[in-house]
Amino acid sequence: MYIYPFEKLEVWQLSRKFRKDIYKLVNQFPREELFGLTSQLKRSASSIGDNISEGSARLTAKDRAHFFVIAYSSAIETVNHLIGAYDLSYITENEYLLMRTPLEEITNKINALHKAQFKKGS
Repeated sequence: MYIYPFEKLEVWQLSRKFRKDIYKLVNQFPREELFGLTSQLKRSASSIGDNISEGSARLTAKDRAHFFVIAYSSAIETVNHLIGAYDLSYITENEYLLMRTPLEEITNKINALHKAQFKKGS
C-alpha cells in the first residue's frame, strides 16, 4: 500500500488522533446539541487534518502555506468550541485540559510547517 507524504507528517498523525478523541468526547454531549456544538466541534477538529493533507498535495509553497493557515484557523476554532463546551459544563476542566494540550502541540507544528513553506519559496 502506498503511503502518501501527508501520512508521514507528525502533525497530521497528531490531528488524526485528536479527531478521534474529539469524536469520543462529544458522545457525552446532550442530544439537543447534536446539530449544534457537537457538529461544529467535530467539523472543526476534522478540518485540521483535512487541510494539512490537502495542503501537502499542492504544487507551490504559497498554495501549501494557504492550506496550513486554514488548518491553523480550524484548530483555533476548535479551541473556541472546547471553551464553549467547558462553559456549558458539557466537559470537565480535566477533559478540557486533556484536549487543549495536544491541540497546542498541533498548532505549534502547523506554524512550523507554514513557516517552512516560506523558506522553500514557490
